[in-house]
Amino acid sequence: MSEPLILVLLFVVPLIALYLIGVHVAFALGLVSVLVMVSGFGPAWTVETFANRMYGSLNSFTLLAIPFFLFAGRMMNNIGLTDDIFDFAESLVSPLPGGLGHVNVVVSIIFSGMSGAAVADAAGLGSIEYEAMTSRGYDGPTAAGITGASSTIGPIIPPSIPVIVYGVTAQVSIGALFLGGILPGLLMGLTLMAFITVGALRSGTANMESFDLRRLAESSLRAIPGLIAPAIIIGGIATGVFTPTEAAAVAGIYAILIGAAVYRNLEWDTFRSILGDTFEDTAVLTLIIAFANVYGFVLTISGLPGLLTEALLTISTDPTIILLLFTLFFLILGTFMETIAIILIVVPIVAPVLPQIGIDPIHFGIVMMVALMIGLISPPFGVVLFALERVTDLEIEDIIKGIMPYYVPLMIALVLLVLFPSIVLSVPEYFGLA
Repeated sequence: MSEPLILVLLFVVPLIALYLIGVHVAFALGLVSVLVMVSGFGPAWTVETFANRMYGSLNSFTLLAIPFFLFAGRMMNNIGLTDDIFDFAESLVSPLPGGLGHVNVVVSIIFSGMSGAAVADAAGLGSIEYEAMTSRGYDGPTAAGITGASSTIGPIIPPSIPVIVYGVTAQVSIGALFLGGILPGLLMGLTLMAFITVGALRSGTANMESFDLRRLAESSLRAIPGLIAPAIIIGGIATGVFTPTEAAAVAGIYAILIGAAVYRNLEWDTFRSILGDTFEDTAVLTLIIAFANVYGFVLTISGLPGLLTEALLTISTDPTIILLLFTLFFLILGTFMETIAIILIVVPIVAPVLPQIGIDPIHFGIVMMVALMIGLISPPFGVVLFALERVTDLEIEDIIKGIMPYYVPLMIALVLLVLFPSIVLSVPEYFGLA
C-alpha cells in the first residue's frame, strides 16, 4: 500500500468514523492525532508535545474575539433590537415585487452584522419572518425557504465566528477575511432578491405595497441602534481604529449600553443567562481548536499536505479548476458535517497547499464559507433545517421542499465568487489588508 493512501486512511477514515458514531469532534481529532503519532507516520508521541501544541494554540489574542462576538450577538437579539430592524426593512423594501421576501433578505443582511452565525439568524429571526410572511398570504414552505436561504448570509458578512476559526487555523488576517466577506454577502443577498422578484412577477403574486416615506423615517430612527453596530465593527476594522478582537469587545460593550440605556429592558437574569451561554459555547469552541491544532501539527509533520499538492497538480494546474473541485467537495461535506468541524479538519491539510497552487487564502476562505453555508440548508443533516423546524409549524420535508428553489441564486453567487476573485479581494486590497 502506498504511503499517501496509508496517510489518508490514518487521518481521514478514523476521524469520519468517530464523528459518525457520535464522538465529539474535539475528542475525535485528539484520538486520531494520537493514533498517527504512535503509528510512526507523524511526530513521536509524547505527552509534552501533545500538551504544548494544545496550550500554544489557545495562547492567541485573536481568539478573544469569539466570546465577545458571541456575547454581543446574543445580547442584541435578546433586548428587542430584532423587531426594530424588521420594521425598518419592511418599510424600506416591502413595496418591491416580492414584498416580505425582500424584507426577509434585508433583515438577514443587517442582522449578519451582529450575530455572525446562520443558525442564530434562523433561530432568532426565523419565527418573526415566518409569521410575518404566512400572515400576509405566503405559503409555509416558501416562507421557510426564503428564511433558511437568507440565513446563510450571516457568517459571510462580518462578524463571523467560522471566519475567525478559519483565519486562526490557516494563519490568515481576520481583518482581511472580514472585509473580504462584505461584497460576497451582499452578492448573495442581491441574487436572492432578484430570484424572489422574478418568481413574484411570474406567479402574479407581487403584492406591491405603496411606499410610505413617513413610516420609513420613523422606523429608521428606531433602528439606528441596530444599524450602528455593523458600522462600528466593519468601519473600525477597515479604518484601522481597532483590530477584529478589539472590535468584538467594543461590540459587546455597545450591546450592554443600548440594552441598559436605550431599550432599558436589560435585566440581571437575562444578562447572567447570556453570559452563561457564551461561556459554554466558548469552552466548546476552544476545546475543538486546541485538539485541531494538534491534528494540524501532526498532519504537517507527516507530509500529507505535500502529497496533496502533487495529487492536485496532476489533475490540473489551473487554480480556478482546483478551487471548483474544492467547492464541490465542501458542498458535499457540508450536508452531513458541522461547519466548525469541517474547517478544523480540512484547513490544516489544505492551507499549506494554497500558495503552491496559486489560490489566495482569503479568496479560498470566503468561497469555503459560502459553500459550507449552503451545506447548512442541505439535507440530510443541515443544521438550519432543524432550527427552522423548531420555530415553524412545518415538517422537515416541507422545509426542504421550500428551500430547494433558493439553491439556484445561492449557487449562482458561489460560482461567481470562484470565477471572479476580485469580488472577495477588492475591499481588503483597497484598505491594504490583502
